[in-house]
Amino acid sequence: MNLIDGGVVPASTLIGVMTTQPTLNAPEEPNFSAGEATVASAPPSREAVEGILAGVYDPELGVSVVELGMVKRIEVFPDGLVSVGIALTTAACPLRGQIGADVSSKIRGLPGVSDVTVDYAEMTQDERSDLMQRARLHASRNAPSTAIRATTRVIAVASGKGGVGKSSITVNLAAALATQGLKIGVLDADIWGFSVPRLFGIASRLQAKKIDGKGMIVPEAITFGDGEVRVVSMGLLVDTEDTALMWRGLILAKAFEQFLTDVAWGDLDYLLIDMPPGTGDIQMALSRLLPQAELLVVTTPAKNAQKVAARVTDMARRSYLKVLGVVENMSMFVAPDGSEHAIFGSGGGQRLAALTGAPLVARVPIEPSVSSTGDEGTPIVIGVADSAASIAINDLATRIVSELLPPVEMAGCTARLLDLL
Repeated sequence: MNLIDGGVVPASTLIGVMTTQPTLNAPEEPNFSAGEATVASAPPSREAVEGILAGVYDPELGVSVVELGMVKRIEVFPDGLVSVGIALTTAACPLRGQIGADVSSKIRGLPGVSDVTVDYAEMTQDERSDLMQRARLHASRNAPSTAIRATTRVIAVASGKGGVGKSSITVNLAAALATQGLKIGVLDADIWGFSVPRLFGIASRLQAKKIDGKGMIVPEAITFGDGEVRVVSMGLLVDTEDTALMWRGLILAKAFEQFLTDVAWGDLDYLLIDMPPGTGDIQMALSRLLPQAELLVVTTPAKNAQKVAARVTDMARRSYLKVLGVVENMSMFVAPDGSEHAIFGSGGGQRLAALTGAPLVARVPIEPSVSSTGDEGTPIVIGVADSAASIAINDLATRIVSELLPPVEMAGCTARLLDLL
């Protein structure tokens, strides 16, 4: 599946083991005959068996069965028989036969092995959880290459549920960072529910061009002060904003991957990713593709929203992603007389911060102008810069740059080396 098709990029384009054993006819000259099972050397050690099994990979996870903890028992007998116990995530695992054949084949390649037996067991719930933790850790340490440079700070703006203002926070935070003279990328990863183009007032369609012999998508660029925001969204690929996308999770994850590999992002200080709500395929793809990403979790003051958002922070920790902080959006309504009204309850952000150990980094009040400026395609931090919401978001941007996740200092030793590559 490829996103790129010439110039304009249409959304429609996205879319039994035979063995031989030695028989000794003479002490100095072995003769290999099929069907014989006489063993000329001593049985292998348990360590040798475990070492060879490190080369057997779970076909779905791409990780060694030893590293995943699937090898529960190894017994080596004096006659060369090797018996291995393999724990599967479920007894009816469809890959059971392939894993067993791979295990048997690897062990039979060791000197001194006369026969191999493989027994299966089903993992407990704790063992399954441990396996997934190991798989996620392996994925985070072996991330595939993307077009995002190592010097780019990646912030994924996430939420447990829709309707909490996550996209609005993403767009306004990007504009606020850009006004500080920074180069900001915005990836609208909420592929089903894209809204970033409208919030930025972008109505054009993405273009593609050849860069170093490879077709690349060119982001839409918007200037804010001395900085720039570069935007990529599925909303800039479909025919109209009303077009419905009915894609399964694997297609969504692949589209997300191509937005990271086939887009000419260039040199960015920050990449903000507007994540879809919840903890699905794109969230798992994020931890695999951008293990350096940090999560900014958006919630409302309501206890229900806070409880749902807690699942996002749990997903991040299980995927070895740092939670940068919690943003409480729609925290209160400030009336013209200065009085504050907790329309959606209170304390959700603080409770989530306490529950997860992440700091509460911003409380953004409710203001009608947030919605009206967004409908007009102008972030409120630009359209109504002196509003309470603008001040809160600008304060968050300043805190990110100065404290929470400062831009990479290009004067550093490793950064200079990157420039030479």
